[in-house]
Amino acid sequence: MEKFSFLVLILGLYCVTVQSQQRFDTTFTPHIVEPLFDESFAPVICIDSAHNNLHTLSGGFSPFSRLMKANGFQMRDMNSSVTHTEILSDCNIYAIINPLHESNLGNWRLPNPSAFTTQEINEINKWVNDGGRLFLVADHMPFGGAAFDLGKSFGFEFSNGFARLKNEENQPDYFSIQNERLEKHPMLTEEIQSVTTFTGSAFTYPEEAELILSFKKGDISLEPEVAWQFEDTTKTIDLENYAQGALMNYGAGKLAVFGEAAMFTARNVTNENGTFKVGFNSLFAPDNQQFAVRLMRYLME
Repeated sequence: MEKFSFLVLILGLYCVTVQSQQRFDTTFTPHIVEPLFDESFAPVICIDSAHNNLHTLSGGFSPFSRLMKANGFQMRDMNSSVTHTEILSDCNIYAIINPLHESNLGNWRLPNPSAFTTQEINEINKWVNDGGRLFLVADHMPFGGAAFDLGKSFGFEFSNGFARLKNEENQPDYFSIQNERLEKHPMLTEEIQSVTTFTGSAFTYPEEAELILSFKKGDISLEPEVAWQFEDTTKTIDLENYAQGALMNYGAGKLAVFGEAAMFTARNVTNENGTFKVGFNSLFAPDNQQFAVRLMRYLME
């Protein structure tokens, strides 16, 4: 019964299925505008577009770009593979959002190979170790699979499934101080009491990672062979000791790893039930904008 309820939920109001249409919200206006950087230093966030990314600077992550520009960051499209660390020399933060191997374009079924070559993974690791800041987001299947090798190189292993909190019927996933799924961390201000996500992946993490969004026993991930196609026999993972958000120092650098992308942007999703707002523009996510801004600032500290 629990798996069935989960299936009904993720095919419901807040999820993107093959019957749904999603567009980034072109009317989104940031309401968190507290730039901390002056004109002499505006950190550059480079958003990857070289790995068949579902979310890019001019596409699905344009609301994120608007929010960050309003808070003192510069935004840049990164359309080159990282074959050498010099490619990232002008980037303060390298954001990789939902990469995808070319074999999975229009084909969201297993296998889901790495979107990154071994050389790229080694160069990205070196860049972070030398002081770079990496923001890695891999959503539900097939994106967790595409980012698996890159994440594993830092000690994070994506589940490549559809993760969901227990007993959250007809609502997005709500990580809060109150339900002890939003972990207390120096990056959080007192105003940030919750973070809302909209069906993503989960990951295991190394001991030195600092958790931000935590799963508990009874939270589950369904791991189908074809995205959005669930059966009674679909593999299920209990998410005790998994997370959907974490930070970690790595050499002289830092990385932030998250398992859900919609929480960091603003979308309008249309299906047979109507049109719904997902992300920054959702009434269910009042603290997400401030969380995103604080996260980028923390990476720069």
